[in-house]
Amino acid sequence: MDWLSTLINGLLLGGLYALFGLGLALVFGVMRVVNLAHGEFIVLGAYAGFFLVGWFSTVPVWAMLLPVVLIGYVFGWVLQATLLNRAVRTGNVLTPLVLTFGLSVLLRNGMVEVFGADSRAVDAGALGSASMNLFGMSVGVYPVLMLLLAMALFASLQWVLQHTEFGRTVRATADFPDVVRLMGVKPERVFCQVMGLAAAFAMGAGYLLAQRTLFTPFSGVERMLVAFEVVIIGGLGSFWGAIAGGLVLGVAQLFGQRIDSNSGSLYAHLLFLVTLMIMPKGLAGGRA
Repeated sequence: MDWLSTLINGLLLGGLYALFGLGLALVFGVMRVVNLAHGEFIVLGAYAGFFLVGWFSTVPVWAMLLPVVLIGYVFGWVLQATLLNRAVRTGNVLTPLVLTFGLSVLLRNGMVEVFGADSRAVDAGALGSASMNLFGMSVGVYPVLMLLLAMALFASLQWVLQHTEFGRTVRATADFPDVVRLMGVKPERVFCQVMGLAAAFAMGAGYLLAQRTLFTPFSGVERMLVAFEVVIIGGLGSFWGAIAGGLVLGVAQLFGQRIDSNSGSLYAHLLFLVTLMIMPKGLAGGRA
């Protein structure tokens, strides 16, 4: 029963990890860019939610997810329009990589200056402490909701990309940016929308993270590592691969903690390395 409990809790943790990787997978799948500032986007979402909850204390905590996501979309859209589009246009894969690395350093130090280095968290209220019975075990309601939210987001995004005009435009831009330009579509505008969605997902995940654990301006490095491992294990650019990677990574970490309470993350990192050696293209084989 203890091992079953570890498995279930690992899957629930994996739902949050999958949300970390969703935006990263989306940006790479469309723009072929690895956003090294993705971890800082997650932390920005945590801070945005923290202050919104403080300012609007009468509004339910769960309802603040929507404004955090909207802030994330605007932030990502503006950032892509003013800065990242120029880097993508160069055609050199190193240019956006170096730029987003510099952006991550800038955001991290900016958050230290503005918010300080103290640890913070968001009180999830009654929902955060609520539990339910699952296979004879007590499981937190909030982690279950996060896993369901992750699966719903992945399914919705996949449906939008496959069955809507916007989705077809995004896929065409990802594969043939020069061709769609001849058809009157501006790839730069599509990239702005994609980065807006990616930042919205990242900041939303950061707000959910803030209700589970403490965070500081330096938390982005660890979150970026988790997101990167999720998309590598799942397969770069694959959305369903990302959710599978998140679930596998969450289970590996909690089973590792069960074996050695001080080395849970080590086992997750080892799984990442083993996956690279055995399946370099990830669980989904690189399919989007």
